[in-house]
Amino acid sequence: MKRLGWWLGSLLLVPTLAQAQFSLGERYSDADGDMVADIPTDPAQLKDPDTLVFAYTPVEDPAVYADAWSDFLEYLAEKTGKKVQFFPVQSNAAQIEAMRAGRLQIAGFNTGSTPLAVACAGFRPFTMMAADDGSFGYEMEIITYPGSGIDKVEDIKGREMAFTSETSNSGYKAPSTILTSDYGMVAGSDYTPVFSGKHDNSVLGVANKDYPAAAIANKVARRMEQRGVIKPEQLKTLYTSQTFPTTSYGVAYNLTPELQDKIKDAFATFPWEGSSLAEEFTPVGETRFIPISFKKEWEVIRKIDAANNVQYHCR
Repeated sequence: MKRLGWWLGSLLLVPTLAQAQFSLGERYSDADGDMVADIPTDPAQLKDPDTLVFAYTPVEDPAVYADAWSDFLEYLAEKTGKKVQFFPVQSNAAQIEAMRAGRLQIAGFNTGSTPLAVACAGFRPFTMMAADDGSFGYEMEIITYPGSGIDKVEDIKGREMAFTSETSNSGYKAPSTILTSDYGMVAGSDYTPVFSGKHDNSVLGVANKDYPAAAIANKVARRMEQRGVIKPEQLKTLYTSQTFPTTSYGVAYNLTPELQDKIKDAFATFPWEGSSLAEEFTPVGETRFIPISFKKEWEVIRKIDAANNVQYHCR
């Protein structure tokens, strides 16, 4: 049995021989069957902090997103009557551990780490960004650079292939599954996997010819192009996947129901036009928040986990 060997404090992500079945950690309950942790019914277990901490998934340098989220966090403070603090998280592991430990109340988790956050940190996702017509998502791309000698996916054989982290859907789960199932390429024997830590590291690594190939979320690359960090001609796309759901936003399960409702309302009513969020995300087609459910929109991601024989053990 292959072990991914990825630890998050007391949390372990392990592939098993049996097909994975998603389930919540022992500390959480799911009486209504929506696949996320129920809000505690015991008032003593509910939290109503004076300061709310928000963290956005670490796809790029957190400093970039502190500015991008500034207008929204001001609006969130107005709607909740709380102080709101941006947490510049450096890794998916740190973000999940912070919510599990009660230090993080509101978060945007990337596609691949959302199931782990739900299962092991009591994350309750309820919204994501979308276009005006309600369409949403991104594609995983396998990229190289012009002149690399790689003209098709099969040419990656014998070379390094950069992934981001083992909890990332587009940065690891989806591409590793596709390379095995569609191209018969196995990590360690057909190519050498390396991990960059974040999508921007992978994009820059390929653009600067440090990595011959990498798997990325294409919207991250498009935002980097928009800001002038890279030029489109520095990259060449070898493979584009189906569309996946993008970053999910939600709250820790044990906030009071009243506070959770206020936070949901802030996302639902945030005025995008002219905001710092619009400046960052509108160029890649994201212009508002729409309601989602983990049970429905993340079904394809749970299937990818099952294909990888991944199971989340929270202890």
